Amino acid sequence: MDCDTLLNDVESLGSAGVVLSTEQKVLLQTSLTLLKEQYKFRRVFFWGKILGIKDDYFLAQGVENDELKDRKTLYSNDCVNWKLLPPSSEDAIAKGNLAAGRFTGDPSFVFEYIEMKKVIGDEGEVRDEAQPPVAIKEEEKLVATIAQIDQDCAIVPRAAYNLTATGKVVQSRTFEGLRGDEAAKLHSYLHFRVPKVLPRKPLVERINLEKAIDFLDPIDEDVPKGAWSLQFERGNGLVYLKNLLWPGSVFYHVPGTSKHGHVYVGLGQLNIDIPFMI
Repeated sequence: MDCDTLLNDVESLGSAGVVLSTEQKVLLQTSLTLLKEQYKFRRVFFWGKILGIKDDYFLAQGVENDELKDRKTLYSNDCVNWKLLPPSSEDAIAKGNLAAGRFTGDPSFVFEYIEMKKVIGDEGEVRDEAQPPVAIKEEEKLVATIAQIDQDCAIVPRAAYNLTATGKVVQSRTFEGLRGDEAAKLHSYLHFRVPKVLPRKPLVERINLEKAIDFLDPIDEDVPKGAWSLQFERGNGLVYLKNLLWPGSVFYHVPGTSKHGHVYVGLGQLNIDIPFMI
């Protein structure tokens, strides 16, 4: 959700369950504009809000050069003071996922993970033995959760971004939105992440793709099938896409215009019951 249109976009998403107070909206609009100048970002997006037990995390992402790869994530507890989060990595995600339970809202809070291992006793018996506890800061859990939600839920309409000859991802200047019939089809939406599925496809399937716009993974090939829920509001004037893996994730697009975005407002917990919902 672009900070320049935040006030209008939040109003449009009320029916999708995205609600911010008037004070929060005003503070975010002002502080994100200042954040853009402070860090010299080209664009700043309101990423969303993760609800904690004692406090909430308001999250933003700033774009530097490449729209896909050059993004930094920041968090705030008061919509005014922002702190930069460290970049994610596979190891950081794996460690953050060890922290069980809800977010507290305190980035310095420490979770403890105790691994149980099978060991053979003196008499040959097999028993469980607790390993030394692993300390995991809530900030590490936050980094891991944001990275996973981005991997699963950050999507864009097809042709909204272009891949240049130098490999840079840029916003398309000619994108005028999906048509109404296109907006109703899942294959019109792409994951905004480094592609995982596309490179594994046979050459015969890739040869007819338009390299400048078909460089991302379409969401209609996601597993499990049925994880995406698509619905229209205001007739065909607004389309929502919700990801059932992460309750609180909402993508929105106004067909026939370039307006689109993604926001997350939820507990930051993966829905492990999804097999029983689809």
